[in-house]
Amino acid sequence: MEQQHEHIVRSYEEELALLNNKIAKMGGLAEKVLGQSFEALERRDPDLAAATINEDEEIDELQREIEEQAVLMIARRQPMAYDLRQIMAALRISADLERIGDLGKNIAKRAVAVVTEQQPKQLMLGLKHMGELALGQLKDVLDAFIERDADRALGVWYKDEEIDAMYNSLFRELLTYMMEDPRNIGLCTHLLFGAKNIERVGDHATNIAETVYYLVHGRAITDQRPKGDTTSSTPVSLKRSAV
Repeated sequence: MEQQHEHIVRSYEEELALLNNKIAKMGGLAEKVLGQSFEALERRDPDLAAATINEDEEIDELQREIEEQAVLMIARRQPMAYDLRQIMAALRISADLERIGDLGKNIAKRAVAVVTEQQPKQLMLGLKHMGELALGQLKDVLDAFIERDADRALGVWYKDEEIDAMYNSLFRELLTYMMEDPRNIGLCTHLLFGAKNIERVGDHATNIAETVYYLVHGRAITDQRPKGDTTSSTPVSLKRSAV
C-alpha cells in the first residue's frame, strides 16, 4: 500500500513538472516571437516578420495542452492549497503568454505594413528601447516563476511604470510627426499601434508577476497596481502645418 502511495505521489510530481516545463517552453517561444518581431520592425524584414507570425501557432497549441492537462489534474487529483495554486498559476500564466504571442504577431504584421516606408531614426530608437525593456521584463518574470521568487516578481511588477512612461513619450512624439507632415500619418499610425502592443506586453508581464506572487505567498499583492499610461486622456488634434 505504501509503495502504491509513493507511486501516486511521484506520478503527481511528474505531472506538475511537465506542466511547469510546458510553461517554460511557452515562455521561451513568447520571448522568441517578441524578439523577432522587434527585429523585423527595426530591419523592415518581411521574411522574418512572416516567420514570426507563423511561430505564434506553436504558442497557441501549447496553451491548449496546458489547459487540458490542468483540467485533468484538477479532476483526478483534487489538489489543495499550494498544489492547487500551482495548477491555477499555470493556467493564468499560459493565458498571458498566449496574449503576448498574439501581440508579438501583431508587431510583426506592422513590420510588413511599413516595409517600404522611410522610418525616422529617432522614433525607431525609442521603439527599440521600449521593446527591449518589455522583453527584459518578460524574461525576468519567467525566471521568477521558474525559481518561485516572489521578490523578483515584485520587482517586475513595480517596473511596469517605466514602460508606460516610455509609451507616453513615444505617443506624443508620433503625434508631433503626424502634425508636422500629414504624409507621416500612415507610418506613424503603424508605429503607434506597435508601441501600444509593446505597452500591453508590459501589462501581461505584470499579470504574470502578480500570479507568481500569489503562487508563492497564497495572497495577492496589496499595493496599488502601478500604471502610468496617460494616452487615453491625451487630446489629439491633427492639423496641417503651414507651408
